Amino acid sequence: MNPAPLIPHDKLLDLLLDVVCVVDKEGRFLSVSAASERVFGYSPEELIGRTTFELIHPDDREATRQLARQITAGKPSADHENRYIHKQGHIVHIMWSTQWFEAEQVRVGVARDITRRKQAEARQAAVYAVSAAVHSAETLPMLYQRMYDLINQHLPTRALTVALYDAEADQLSFPYHAGETLPPPAQGPLAAHPSLAPMIRPQHYDTPASAPDAPENPLCVPLLNDTTPIGALIVHHQSANNDFDERDTSFLQFVASQLATAISRHQAHTRLSFLAQHDQLTRLPNRALLMDRLQTGLQRAERNNGRLAVLYLDLDSFKQINDTYGHAVGDHLLQQVAHRLRQSVRESDSCGRLGGDEFAVVLDAIREQQDAATVAEKILGNLSAPFLIEGHTLTCTPSVGIAVYPEHGDSQRRLMHRADNAMYATKRSGGAGYAFFLSDDAV
Repeated sequence: MNPAPLIPHDKLLDLLLDVVCVVDKEGRFLSVSAASERVFGYSPEELIGRTTFELIHPDDREATRQLARQITAGKPSADHENRYIHKQGHIVHIMWSTQWFEAEQVRVGVARDITRRKQAEARQAAVYAVSAAVHSAETLPMLYQRMYDLINQHLPTRALTVALYDAEADQLSFPYHAGETLPPPAQGPLAAHPSLAPMIRPQHYDTPASAPDAPENPLCVPLLNDTTPIGALIVHHQSANNDFDERDTSFLQFVASQLATAISRHQAHTRLSFLAQHDQLTRLPNRALLMDRLQTGLQRAERNNGRLAVLYLDLDSFKQINDTYGHAVGDHLLQQVAHRLRQSVRESDSCGRLGGDEFAVVLDAIREQQDAATVAEKILGNLSAPFLIEGHTLTCTPSVGIAVYPEHGDSQRRLMHRADNAMYATKRSGGAGYAFFLSDDAV
């Protein structure tokens, strides 16, 4: 039986998956195995005569020079790492085992490509960082920015947009947008953004998709609250000709799931806070919130030596309407009254429902009492116009009482009490009008 033919040593080296190379004292390649083309993208012929430092990532060159000097001084290294720039431009992570041969005046090194391992470690670290950010970010804008930073560190992203969908209003909003040259999308109905429709429609929400009508076909990953779509994460690749690979998509799906959880939690907290501070029927601030705003306004007026006014309103014929047409009509009437009240004042002013058919308005930073009278007249005009509710044309004028800081009091309780007294004075005069507080004896 004939023995198997021996393979020459140089051929054996070319069969190895790791790169075996010999460099001189300056790091110039003298010999390189065939695996260099698989690992670095360069054939052995392309590397011979070049120095290793030409290929090493700029940020790693100085540390590698220092290590090379230690190896040349007689301290072999079995596990040092650095980064090389592949011929195609991407980064390759290398682990080296290197030794200096004094007699030959060369360093012999074995290079193993650990790029996949390093990428997996970085991706795992990013997953932990995403989870940590979800629990530590104080606000949604802060969380959006942190998500963008993390995605940008690990994926070749050009731009990122967060889209949220309000199903009740059929409105898409875009609370966050970051990236080069790409303009943020405009808020609007879902029909105005057909590329996002597959993310919002339940029958399509389980899979990321590209946007066929977008100029660069970004990847759209659904934001899901349990199984309900609440929006999408829109990510643009750095290159218009490239797509995200399966690992990138998997990472973005994890980010989207964490982000959706945080958004849903924030929205639930916002809803609960709103319900705790607002009247559920009219959506106006309730008594507690209105009193808090009044206290804040008083503190500001005191600091600035300014004025504010409290208007106390009661609907003159509400009980009769409620008894005649029923509570459903009465509720609709209160909702329309609230709407007209909001239209009668500035954004800086506050309207609130105190209970039943009683409302109050806090006018912040007025210059003189006449300003409060002007607003009262506007409210009277707006509320005196007929209301059309369920086929009924109704008239429900208000009686308004006014108390002004500092003339009529310097506390929440006193101003509200005296505005209430002035309102009852208006009622005794026939209603459908307004009156300033005169004295507690007038009640």
